[in-house]
Amino acid sequence: MAGQLIDTDPVEAQRYAAVARRHAARLPVVREAAAETAYAAEDFAAALQDFRTLRRMTGSDEYLPVIADCLRALGKPDEALATAREGSGGRLPVATRVELRIVEAGAREDLGQVAEAKRLLRKAWDAEHNSPAEVRARLAYAYAAVLEREGNTADSRAWFARAADADPEATDAADHLRVDRTDDIEVEFDAEGEE
Repeated sequence: MAGQLIDTDPVEAQRYAAVARRHAARLPVVREAAAETAYAAEDFAAALQDFRTLRRMTGSDEYLPVIADCLRALGKPDEALATAREGSGGRLPVATRVELRIVEAGAREDLGQVAEAKRLLRKAWDAEHNSPAEVRARLAYAYAAVLEREGNTADSRAWFARAADADPEATDAADHLRVDRTDDIEVEFDAEGEE
C-alpha cells in the first residue's frame, strides 16, 4: 500500500510504512519504504533517521545523496556538505555520484556560495559527458535552476533546453521553456472602453 500511495498520497503512504516499520524494523526493505515515504511526505527528520539506519544496515553509500538532501531540508547545509564529502573518495555509481554533486551544489547555494554551486555543476557536466541521458538531464536542470534563481533568464533557458534535449522525461524542463503567449496579446479597446 505504501508503494501504491507514495505518488498520490505520500502522507497516507507514510502511515502504512510506519505500521510495517513497527513490525519489521530490521528488514532493509521495510526501512527503505519508511524512509522513502517519509521523504515524499516531507517529514525530513524521520526520513533522515531511516536513511541513516538503512545505510548502516546495508553498508551502501547509495543513500548519501538523499541523506544530504534531508540535512539541507532541515537547514543544515554544512552537515550536508560533510555527508557529500563522505562519498567523494569512493567509487559510486554514476547516478549516485551525480545526485550527490547536485545536492552538494544546493548546499553551497544555501550558504550563499552561488559561484561555487555553479562551478561544481559545470565541472560535473564536463566530467559526465558519457553518462546516461537521464543523468545529463538532471545535471543540466540543476544548473539551469541555479541560473534561474540568480535571475539569468537567457542562460537558464538554454540549460533547461539542454535538459529537455537530453531526456524529455527525466525533468520538467520543457515546462520552463513554454512561453505564456497571453502576455504577448494586445487587446484593442475603442473609445467606450469596450473590446
